[in-house]
Amino acid sequence: MTRKFFGTDGVRGQANSWPMTAEVALKLGAAAGRHFGADGRNGHRVVIGKDTRLSCYMLENALTAGLTSTGMNVLLLGPVPTPAVGYLTRSMRADVGIMISASHNPATDNGIKFFGPDGFKLSDDAELAIEAMLCDEIPLAPPLEIGRAKRIDDGLGRYVEYAKTTLPRGTRLNGLKVVIDCANGAAYKAAPEVLWELGAEVIPVGVSPNGTNINKDVGSTKPQLAAETVVAHGADIGICLDGDADRVAIIDEHGRVADGDQVMALLASRWAADERLNDGTLVATVMSNLGLERFLQGRGLTLERTAVGDRYVVERMREKGLNLGGEQSGHIVMTDFATTGDGLMAGLQVLLAMADSGQPASALTRQFEPVPQMLRNVRYAAGQVPMEAATVQTAVRDAEARLVGRGRLLIRKSGTEPLVRVMAECEDEGLLSEIVGGLVSEIEAAL
Repeated sequence: MTRKFFGTDGVRGQANSWPMTAEVALKLGAAAGRHFGADGRNGHRVVIGKDTRLSCYMLENALTAGLTSTGMNVLLLGPVPTPAVGYLTRSMRADVGIMISASHNPATDNGIKFFGPDGFKLSDDAELAIEAMLCDEIPLAPPLEIGRAKRIDDGLGRYVEYAKTTLPRGTRLNGLKVVIDCANGAAYKAAPEVLWELGAEVIPVGVSPNGTNINKDVGSTKPQLAAETVVAHGADIGICLDGDADRVAIIDEHGRVADGDQVMALLASRWAADERLNDGTLVATVMSNLGLERFLQGRGLTLERTAVGDRYVVERMREKGLNLGGEQSGHIVMTDFATTGDGLMAGLQVLLAMADSGQPASALTRQFEPVPQMLRNVRYAAGQVPMEAATVQTAVRDAEARLVGRGRLLIRKSGTEPLVRVMAECEDEGLLSEIVGGLVSEIEAAL
């Protein structure tokens, strides 16, 4: 079945435009309710979290209406990180969890992500089953079996307490000065609270959401302000989250940014030394730097690569019983603690490494020298298929031939935005720039 609504991470789009409309959200809620309440028993539970986008109010109400119309009882968490929804779905014995967020995208976008009762994101089969219902009339509950909805006040507090337990008992962050950038997003309350309660001196950035400023010049995709704040305040480290706090970028005491590859290298080496890294294997995507792969090989560890998307990382981890994975973009998945990427918990693990070793962030977050890598994005309009152009395909074959034995090339469509992503790695930076620039030009010409 061809997907019409679901992408690589739920349903996404521009707010108040198809498919991110109240009408679609209402029907999506009803379809999910019918799917997860298929046994006909009344009283099924749904937890709904959201980030701080203005459109979350509209989508939250529409989803609630759809879910209750099929007999589901809805528990509204308010603004919480995406990983909190995964945790609370399982902790509160809900049948389904829903997060309303477009992650690192601008405030004008939004998305709807689903979690199963085990706290993990839905399988392709479950998403396709829900999508199939959207094209039909969805049976509604009888009048006396309509579901109820209520606000839950302690959901955020539960997550805060749980996040602290991911560190060894008695761990304190006293003496560490931490800049925490919450991207004016879902973690604007939780993240500073966790760090402060653990004893750190906290300097918050991006903690004043107004509905339209999520990810705007702050957060893991725009860490410049946090980096400047680290240097200005003489902080030991900066932790930058994105809008829904499922990814992280780390800033050292000099203001230098470390991506997810460096964080994964640090955690993999520490966990392997403690015999905690299952099967000596880290799972990452095809986007992760070749330098990470070489770093792991030098320590007798293995890198398993997947398609881009944290859901594919998690699927491989669950399939093989592995406990550490992630993406270069900053999704760090630690299934010992969470069912999805958790930027705050990943940041806590870096702080734990600092506390244990006495080393500064600059030493811990530069585990390997990256192979020069270049990524360029080309935006396309609906209906355009630039990768099918003969000139583009010829250019790709030529580029791959030039990189044989010297690097690698990856071209793909984004699963969350209308972008073609062109990424290459090569020790020869001149050749790297030439290849990526030439491919971008060919794709733009095809458009």
